[in-house]
Amino acid sequence: MNVEAAHKLIEQPEDPPSREKRGWAEVAEILEVILLAAVAIATAWSGYQAARWDGRQTFLYGTASRLRIEADQTMTLGGQQKLLDVSTFNTWIQAKQAGNEQLAALYVRRFSPEYEVAFDAWLKTDPFHDPNAPAGPAFMPEYVNSRNVEGQRLNDEASATFDEGTESRETADRYVRQTVLLATVLFLVAIAQRFKFRAVRTTAGVIASVLLIYAVSGIVTLPRI
Repeated sequence: MNVEAAHKLIEQPEDPPSREKRGWAEVAEILEVILLAAVAIATAWSGYQAARWDGRQTFLYGTASRLRIEADQTMTLGGQQKLLDVSTFNTWIQAKQAGNEQLAALYVRRFSPEYEVAFDAWLKTDPFHDPNAPAGPAFMPEYVNSRNVEGQRLNDEASATFDEGTESRETADRYVRQTVLLATVLFLVAIAQRFKFRAVRTTAGVIASVLLIYAVSGIVTLPRI
């Protein structure tokens, strides 16, 4: 009992924190709460934008695939139309050489409108007497296959849409990178709260603040949808 009493007398109660320390701790906690609130809002916004851009990428890739299929179908029809016109033209030559003008006129009426324009221009070159005349209406500059033109336009649109989808994916990746930076800020703030040393806590808070400003400025400069 005497030993125990002696220990009680020797033990000194811990000094309560001074008003200055309490004031600094309260300020630090307020700043940390502000940092955490900013991180939460920025993280939610960055994640939302990343998800939106991912969805846009998927939509654009799907649109590009659809346009590519339509382009292939249109160009296939254009090739079939050209083949039919050339075949009809060859039959017209046979009828023309045989002197069957009625049959030859029937074949001319079977030309597609685009081929008929080129056919009329081809006849003006005097192809039966001029050896330098084009081999047929298909080689005339007046011949324009509308389906092939439309197919090429669809192909170009598909390529542009695919490129836009790739840009959307890259934008989503940039938002994800900013989210990683925000997660680092959150980690630093959480670690800082475990320390009671003012220098350590202040340093962690300053680093977290700088990273937060850098991440938020990056988010602000990124495109939004």
